[in-house]
Amino acid sequence: MANVKEGLFEETGIEPPTPLGTRSEIARYHDVDVFGHEEGHDIKYKTLSWQFVACLMIAEIVSNGMLSLPSSLAVVGIIPGVILIAFLGIFATYTSYLLVQFKLRHPDVHNMGDAGYILFGPIGREILAFGTVTFAIFGTGSLLLSGQIALAALSDSKLCLMLYTGIFTIPVLIGSFARTLDNLSWLGLLAAISMLMSGVVGMIGAGVDPSPQRHIDAALSSSFYEAFSSITNPVFAYAGHFMFFVLISEMKRPQDAMKAAYMLQGFATTFYIVFAIVMYVYLGPGVASPALSSLSPKWMKAAYGIAIPNFLIAGALYSHTASKLVFVRIFRKSKHLHSHTLMGWSVWIVLVILANGAAFVLAVGVPIFNYLVGLTASLFAAWYTYGVAGAFWLHDAYHDGDGWRTWARKWPQATLSALTFLAGAFICVAGLYASIKGIVDAYNSGSVPPAFSC
Repeated sequence: MANVKEGLFEETGIEPPTPLGTRSEIARYHDVDVFGHEEGHDIKYKTLSWQFVACLMIAEIVSNGMLSLPSSLAVVGIIPGVILIAFLGIFATYTSYLLVQFKLRHPDVHNMGDAGYILFGPIGREILAFGTVTFAIFGTGSLLLSGQIALAALSDSKLCLMLYTGIFTIPVLIGSFARTLDNLSWLGLLAAISMLMSGVVGMIGAGVDPSPQRHIDAALSSSFYEAFSSITNPVFAYAGHFMFFVLISEMKRPQDAMKAAYMLQGFATTFYIVFAIVMYVYLGPGVASPALSSLSPKWMKAAYGIAIPNFLIAGALYSHTASKLVFVRIFRKSKHLHSHTLMGWSVWIVLVILANGAAFVLAVGVPIFNYLVGLTASLFAAWYTYGVAGAFWLHDAYHDGDGWRTWARKWPQATLSALTFLAGAFICVAGLYASIKGIVDAYNSGSVPPAFSC
């Protein structure tokens, strides 16, 4: 894997103050970038501005995961819950920075699989690529279920739930067919506005028609399982870093990627805190997950109806990412990547259909799908959002710096990176425990429905 900053590390360490700051550095970046120089190509990928990348990031991350945050406050209390959401937002901003710096130093990294190859060789590439595709497909399935809930709420559940999921899958599938993310950029803006307005309407509805049993607990004691099960909600509400490399690869100016990340994390952290507090304060400890389901019928319908564009577009982004990883893996450096060839379009269409089809089958055919989403999030998102970012810094500091001496000289950053890696490991293990225990408890209680049921 090429390193665009080779030769500069002796002067600046591994964190150059102005990445891609000169024309020669930018030219070298595009020489080895996954999509290369695109002059004369039919399909141009590197067209996104940082503003639209921010919109796509917000559309993908600030989505259905946000709706579980008020229920987390109901389990641990408002003070530790808010502190946790704020801390995780800051932490996610830091790991975003590490991911962006790694991408700028390794332009040919298109996805987590490519990054895994740099860190751990061929095995690392296969594991992280598999995890990305798996998590993206499960994420699509989760959003299909959110769409199912929204459609059922709007129609007073007059149809079979599986039918709602099938109906919702169709526009998600159509949105996934776009070959480049630029074709989804304006939809990303719509999705971001959609979730913002849905949250605002939900908060207004909660304030206008609050729960009569509401009360506020500053802090609550609970078992490790209960506490961590609720903590996973804010942890995975920030779980979108697995898509960052794909997004940055399609930017006109990848050196502006941190602007998009700052906008994302600033908006997400602020909105998460406000939404969680308002919904918890007015709906009380009985607030459901998703929180919109605790609103009175008219407000619930309004909030879910406004959220539908976000669920659709975020689902399309997830399935697009799963398909794009495999597509680039197959056709990297070939004419099919940049030209309108029969082979290229045929493979792309098949991949998109397979990704969405798998998401639909998993969502409606696996009775414990919601638990499996938590399981895959623990296995992969814990690493992609948090843990692996620390490994990125440690790797480049060692190989592009002066080995152990760089770690010793930059010991605060080295320590923080190591702790970041360990944090990812802890979230992974604890999340797996909570998810597996949840599955066991669900089966023991007889609450698991049959497959493909209404």
